[in-house]
Amino acid sequence: MEHRLAAVLAADMAGYSRLMEADESGTLARLRTHRIELIDPAIAKNQGHIIKTTGDGMLVEFRSVTDAVRCAAEVQVRMRRRNSDVPESRRIEFRIGINLGDIIFDEDDIYGDGVNVAARLEQLADIGGICVTQAVYDQVSDRVGVRFEDLGEKSLKNISRAIRVWRAVLEDGSATPGATTETERRAVVKPSIAVMPFANMSGDPEQEYFVDGLTEDIITELSRRHELFVISRNSTFVYKGQSVNLREVAQKLGAQYLVEGSVRKSGEHLRVTAQLIDTSNDAHIWAERYDRKLDDVFAIQDELTAAIVATLPGRVEAAQQDLLSRKTPSSLAAYECVLAAKVRHHRGDRSENEEALKLITRAVDLDPKYAHAHAWRGCILGQAWVYGWCADKDAVFDEVARELEIAQTLDDNDADVHRILAAINISRNDLDKARYHQERALALNPNYDLVVVQQGELLTWLGRPKEGIDWIRKAMRLNPHHPERFWSHLGKAHFVAREYAEAIEAFMHISKMDATQHAFVGATYAWLKDRTAAAAHYGQIMKLDPNLTKESFLATLHYASEADVEHVREGLTIAEAAHAERAGSAGAERAAATGLTPARTVGQRTLPDSCR
Repeated sequence: MEHRLAAVLAADMAGYSRLMEADESGTLARLRTHRIELIDPAIAKNQGHIIKTTGDGMLVEFRSVTDAVRCAAEVQVRMRRRNSDVPESRRIEFRIGINLGDIIFDEDDIYGDGVNVAARLEQLADIGGICVTQAVYDQVSDRVGVRFEDLGEKSLKNISRAIRVWRAVLEDGSATPGATTETERRAVVKPSIAVMPFANMSGDPEQEYFVDGLTEDIITELSRRHELFVISRNSTFVYKGQSVNLREVAQKLGAQYLVEGSVRKSGEHLRVTAQLIDTSNDAHIWAERYDRKLDDVFAIQDELTAAIVATLPGRVEAAQQDLLSRKTPSSLAAYECVLAAKVRHHRGDRSENEEALKLITRAVDLDPKYAHAHAWRGCILGQAWVYGWCADKDAVFDEVARELEIAQTLDDNDADVHRILAAINISRNDLDKARYHQERALALNPNYDLVVVQQGELLTWLGRPKEGIDWIRKAMRLNPHHPERFWSHLGKAHFVAREYAEAIEAFMHISKMDATQHAFVGATYAWLKDRTAAAAHYGQIMKLDPNLTKESFLATLHYASEADVEHVREGLTIAEAAHAERAGSAGAERAAATGLTPARTVGQRTLPDSCR
């Protein structure tokens, strides 16, 4: 047996017996989903080790009490967001207790007074809450951005001595910066709909991209209807190829209606079946089958979209609908090339990017007047530019700009064209022109999560971070499976808004930060007067990019207000000084001689994250 000091987290699911009695299989499935998507990743990210699990709880060991509290806070805050639209009688919620003490490790289990105290603390916690001992509080009270309330000394069952207990206060903004507020939930009043990935019934794996592309285009057409709240492609495609319970999927995505269907392609003939389901009662509101020659694929999409919208409750009159006309390419082969290129692009590695570029270039060659192909060629080239997958970055940047100018000339009603043009103009520090294109992109496709998050990014550059935060959170609601970089946008916006605790919490969701993110976190800790953490993050910048200078980093920022630039500069200056103090005089000289050059820059240009 091994004795050592460790932080122990004890978690227990509230109302487990009641939930199991009401819906055993559904409760287990939802609990398993929360484990896979939230709880286990949060434990791993914070260097925790699961010692034991029971049906309704677990014991987790951490080497650091800070990691234990951060993990607990992340789980409770994110569970609160997940439960925001779930009926109270079906919510999965946890109580958590954390203790620091001497633990006995014996094979695959842990014992001792330290474990017993953690288990008793968990019983004292509120549903969705956290209780910690005095030893834990002393270590983390000013380090994790969570406020604590003193509950005094408590007598715990089978513990002979009184234990001083503190309760984590998760209701206020500092502890729940990413939480969806009641006001935000009330704002989502439109009928919500999710389009599940259509099934490929052709038996030909090579046609998978065509089926996925058809689904994606239906989502896009639906998103152009301002009266709908459409769940993004990235969220629904998580379930591609899976046999799922549609009601549970709808509840998780926050969708009132689901669309599902299949595509069978044989030679020049195409059969598409689709049905619309009201998930509140599993009623099939509408179903249709389309048999067409392949050249009619665009007519199929238009008919399908119109039929779905026409059946939704609260639909507006046809005269009020503002569906934008879509320009159909003259070559169906070009259309298929674009769909295949998008699939390659979404995989996000160098070889797939090269194949995507070949396909999209073929689409442009087949139909030089196909605006969407030019826009996506610019996007695919931009991906290569961002990640350094090209020899001459200046030439590629200019080519991105040319492709987008061509696309805009050909079709001024394509949201992707204006989204990427806005990003290009942000990189040129032409924020007025960027704002024009961003507003056009929003008008054309108001439910496109990449457009919405970029709106938040642009407002932050313009010195309106509070509004930017609202837009970024809206993008997160549109896409519950959003990329991690959305948290980076949120963290930067909170920093500009001088909401430092909220900024730290947002950045904590990123599993692996780059040099730019470490710079913002270091500056944030500097403003929080935590010189130790500020110095540590500045040290990470030096490790990731030893050539970085502060001024060249600042030159990549696009703030309209010089005060916002100075805000970053002052925070980094404090972090740099703190790092030099820790490193000693030799470290200070080395820092002065090297310092910050950002990755992903061309001269002084950097594309916003939303271009990636």
